[in-house]
Amino acid sequence: MLEVLVALAIVATALGACLRAIGSLTVNSESLRTSTLAAWSAENRLVQIRLNGAAPAPGERSFSCPQAELQLICTEQVETTPNAHFYRVRVRVHEAGRPQRTIADLTHGVRNGG
Repeated sequence: MLEVLVALAIVATALGACLRAIGSLTVNSESLRTSTLAAWSAENRLVQIRLNGAAPAPGERSFSCPQAELQLICTEQVETTPNAHFYRVRVRVHEAGRPQRTIADLTHGVRNGG
């Protein structure tokens, strides 16, 4: 009888570890999904700038850039470079309720199409 109780305790411990692992995978999956959607938002803005043919004016601006059900905020920073024909455009993405946590951060050189 004692052997059965010991075996049950071992099985219970193993099942608990499995449940923690499954919970961790679920959290990681949601984090990966959020990161992917944020990267898409940043890439969408960079592609939009390239398609316009000219870099926006230097400076920093924030705007809403939702993806799926996520409410995201994109912060775009446009800087001049040593080459007057190019600007550096940086797009950072964070959740609307958590501005201190950057989810995606992409930088791209954009030709000043003048």
